[in-house]
Amino acid sequence: MAQQGDHATTTHVGYSGDKEQIVKRLRRAEGQVRGIQRMVEDDTYCIDVLTQVSAATRALETVALQLLEDHLAHCVAQAAREGGDVADAKVREASAAIARLVRS
Repeated sequence: MAQQGDHATTTHVGYSGDKEQIVKRLRRAEGQVRGIQRMVEDDTYCIDVLTQVSAATRALETVALQLLEDHLAHCVAQAAREGGDVADAKVREASAAIARLVRS
């Protein structure tokens, strides 16, 4: 098992089935951010840049929501089946992630 921060990761994560789609969305968002950078370098009108920032933000939010949905359906559901402290920890973890998304 590899360590990622305080969380152990395994070869199967909740988003495994959607990985290709998520990577594709992230590449699209990356392209949008690069486009925004070019717009700023080219002194593009502020509102046009802000419009593109909004689009890139929505693209990342879409990825975040997909990851959250997959996490709930896989990781949290599995922990709920196990019950006890594991379930409680996963629910707290998911709640904290949702709170971070809402605040962003």
